[in-house]
Amino acid sequence: MNPHPSKPADIGELKRRATQLRRHMLTMAHGQGQGYIGQGLGMADVLAALYFHELRYDPANVNWPERDRFLLSTGHYSIGLWAALAEAGVLPLEELPTYGADGSRLEMSTLDTTPGVEMIGGALGHGLGQGVGQALGLRLDGSTARVFVELSDGEMQEGSTWEAAMSASHFKLDHLVALIDCNGIQADGPMVLDMEPIAEKWAAFGWETQEIDGNDISAVVTALERARARQGKPHAIVLRTLPGKGVRRIETSEKAHFFRVNTDQWDDIIAEFEHSLEAAV
Repeated sequence: MNPHPSKPADIGELKRRATQLRRHMLTMAHGQGQGYIGQGLGMADVLAALYFHELRYDPANVNWPERDRFLLSTGHYSIGLWAALAEAGVLPLEELPTYGADGSRLEMSTLDTTPGVEMIGGALGHGLGQGVGQALGLRLDGSTARVFVELSDGEMQEGSTWEAAMSASHFKLDHLVALIDCNGIQADGPMVLDMEPIAEKWAAFGWETQEIDGNDISAVVTALERARARQGKPHAIVLRTLPGKGVRRIETSEKAHFFRVNTDQWDDIIAEFEHSLEAAV
């Protein structure tokens, strides 16, 4: 069981976990030769901080009533969630290469039939509304569990996101945390609408707001620690992330949203990733 953190985070261990998550994602993308890996690589540091320091959950009992909930609104980021759940012991590691295959539980979007999944993701703009509903329900039950909702900058173009943001503030859901992945991309390139200033918008909607480098684990840990405060406001953490983080070829790709290359090229990408780790030691 992973309890609420009671001692300082081991940043070195969390960085190691983030590296493992990236390895798992490369394994998954290699299996089918494709996947939404850019987003997953970009969110690896956040997922490591959540699953190996911040979230309260039991890998042996994914339906434990007092668990914290993590909702992945952008269901196509599932490659990152599968990596985290496998690294945490919820899913078997040997299942990862089946990502995106016919009959696999590890779809390219999320299904709530897969252990550890709290909502069906992929209909963009719906995650925060479901998070508000779950947070209200937990409060009515007298639970101390918290709700973390990952959503994207692209989803801020959906009216339902702002309706949910207003509701969360109105109901003073201070056990609700929005993790807003701002990577600047949509399906076919850069963001269509200019959503800036993002942090100021969330603050104007009544959220306690922070803006950080989402690829800096120390900054992520500190932001999550600050979000533990119960001060009558929901919490928004604006995360500036780099799609493909850790894999230069994907970082520099014009099509980082969905990445498809042949098997030999995936072999080269994985070798490049491992070489970059060795060079950094």
